Amino acid sequence: MNQMVTLPLWLALAAGAALIWFIVALLLLPGARWFIRRRINRLTAALNERLHLKIPPIAMTRREVLIDRLVYDPKVLREVSEHAAASGIPISVALRQVRHYAREIVPAFNAYLYFRLGNRLARALVNLLYRVRLGHADSRALRLLPATTSVVFVMNHRSNVDYVLVAYLASKRVALSYAVGEWARVWPLQQIVRSLGAYFVRRGTGDEIYRRVLERYVQMAIEGGAVQAIFPEGGLSRDGLMRAPKIGLLDYMLRSFDPRGERDIAFVPVGINYDRVLEDRSLLIEASAAGERRSALAAISMAMRFLAYQLWLRLRGRWYRFGYACANFGAPISLRHYLAESGWSPASLDREARGEHVVRLARHLMGAVGRVVPVLPVSLVARVFIDAAAPAGLEEAEINTRALALQRRFESLGAHVYVPRNDPEYSVLVGLRMLTLRNLVIGQDGRYRVNPAELALLHYYANAIAHLGDAAT
Repeated sequence: MNQMVTLPLWLALAAGAALIWFIVALLLLPGARWFIRRRINRLTAALNERLHLKIPPIAMTRREVLIDRLVYDPKVLREVSEHAAASGIPISVALRQVRHYAREIVPAFNAYLYFRLGNRLARALVNLLYRVRLGHADSRALRLLPATTSVVFVMNHRSNVDYVLVAYLASKRVALSYAVGEWARVWPLQQIVRSLGAYFVRRGTGDEIYRRVLERYVQMAIEGGAVQAIFPEGGLSRDGLMRAPKIGLLDYMLRSFDPRGERDIAFVPVGINYDRVLEDRSLLIEASAAGERRSALAAISMAMRFLAYQLWLRLRGRWYRFGYACANFGAPISLRHYLAESGWSPASLDREARGEHVVRLARHLMGAVGRVVPVLPVSLVARVFIDAAAPAGLEEAEINTRALALQRRFESLGAHVYVPRNDPEYSVLVGLRMLTLRNLVIGQDGRYRVNPAELALLHYYANAIAHLGDAAT
């Protein structure tokens, strides 16, 4: 009984590690979680003192709680029961699939990461790339929205930088929850995106269970007052023109909306434009009828070549920021008032009839977005060259005259023209310089003409304000 027992070294080390982990998990981790949660709660309270739109309780609810609420939501359970009966599978199997979808969709918002880390990184990134400007914002209308109003930012989609730009410009007013496509579901990006409050959306899926889970999450977020940001176009513009809107998320929001209820929905139109879109050439390749669908490896390779070239320019002292990036925030559009003026209610219509009305609403919202898209120097000067259609080119004085005339017409129609330094002639000079630096326009013997090899790219930038230009002519 008094004999010594010897253990292998690996077993002793494993037992020691297990003991240390047990002590950490039992004693230290709960205290650390409590400390972090306390810091986050204090930060949230401080933020709610200054934000125009407060961080709602649903954004601070633990993710596991939200997942359980979504999985056992009565509407989801009813769909699960019908699906299980139709498919001949046990309900427990269908519920596991629902939980998988719920875990995929539900975000894990962290106020500290969003405002302390994410906002600083966003500010550093967008100011490194662009001269960032907030053109127009109806801040007073946002402040006057009742506390019971759910706010949805509706935006055009020019670049993947849109997410960072708008979040940064709106950070003094609100924390945004984006609907993000599957492109961001890669490690470690998806963990970062979730912690910043975004939720993932599968585009074009035919899985009815998934669609019901996503629908109920969107409705829960609306009912909980979470501020959402959506791109109704469903993807990036491949040719610079605004795309026809898709109605999926809008339809989800309307299905449970009661015009006579306490909570209204306010849609805030946001117009975005850039003097240079980072993905412009890639988007044109995808839009080309002759362009084949590229693999992920090819896309990464093209991005790396672009980054390497920019770094080379930086090392040679020839790198410049990519011009101006600007966003305008329009006046909120009340869904309750819109429905009253249109004379219909979502609950009173069947799916087909409601779909037709939701399409009209989507077009109405995208029309409001189009009206606040900023006119930037590159788009303005590109529009001049496209409209002039002068093979022999234009003199600088003629470019200036045409651009200033077009600018005045835009302004007379209520368009938001961003004029750097409040100097219209300098604005034209900036736009022309950007186009010549990128070789879209060639200057020779005092005249400037379109580079035929870059005509499609010139059209791309002119198209950014085509909806305004068509109205102005």
